[in-house]
Amino acid sequence: GLVRLHANELPWRQDADTSAGGLNRYPEPHPLELAARLAPLYGVAPECVLPGRGSDEAIDLLVRAWCRAGSDSVLICPPTFGMYGVCARIQGAGVLEVPLLRERGYALDIDGLLAACTPAVKLVFLCTPNNPTGNSVAARDILQLASALRGRALLVIDEAYADFSTAPSCATLLARHPGIVVLRTLSKAYALAGARCGVALADPEIIGLLRRIIPPYALTQQTIEVVERALEPAALRRTRERIAGIVAERARVAAALSALPGVLKVWPSDANFLLVEFDDPARALERTHAAGLLVRDLRRSPGLQHALRITIGSVEQNEHL
Repeated sequence: GLVRLHANELPWRQDADTSAGGLNRYPEPHPLELAARLAPLYGVAPECVLPGRGSDEAIDLLVRAWCRAGSDSVLICPPTFGMYGVCARIQGAGVLEVPLLRERGYALDIDGLLAACTPAVKLVFLCTPNNPTGNSVAARDILQLASALRGRALLVIDEAYADFSTAPSCATLLARHPGIVVLRTLSKAYALAGARCGVALADPEIIGLLRRIIPPYALTQQTIEVVERALEPAALRRTRERIAGIVAERARVAAALSALPGVLKVWPSDANFLLVEFDDPARALERTHAAGLLVRDLRRSPGLQHALRITIGSVEQNEHL
């Protein structure tokens, strides 16, 4: 209720400003009210939630908080999301790799992972469903790792695509395993990629540390407001309907692609994309580009020389594909 004359803001709004809070004012330095609104969505307490600019910001914060440059390392399981390694290298941390087992459907190499987890490893990143392979990590493997890594390293579980999977969220494990951090995002299933809002879910002590190093005003006023509207009951019901539509299209597109000549394999997926291997991926890429479609070229990734990653679009877009 106080008149704001403390932050060098202007007293008038731009004509184009349609926000409720006014873009002439800074947003909350740390949007605690938004965290409280997000907490029920993920089944955790508000003090276990840190909103930020997508999952990328949480990954960066974790690496900066836990890894000393030149001495500490992160462990990743390629092929997987590239930002884990990018953030580690920016920080000057080492990156250890234990590849997924292709012959077992890109399953984790548990024995290899634990053997590679030296005292220098401070963070172990898992993506489930994994990007770009689309498969989920088995719950028993996550529990085994959480127990084995207790007191040794944080187990960071990236659930960016979990809304498209039937597997339960690892957020249910936080109370029993305080060494787990779960990353979620509204970029995918909630159709808010341009809003750049993700969350870290973790023990309150971990969240408290990350909150002390995250820049103030990380989330814009527009982002806060659009996310709050997306959490209204009617909007959540509509989102669930749309997710179900994507899952149904995923199965239909996978079957249609599998029947095409030149397609070697369509890997099972719990995400909103398919990993597809072609006998001539360059030709497949040329055909999609010529048709006005942009798909992800994975041929430079180790073990994915024949692979493209294809996002599930609308029914019309999928038919064109």
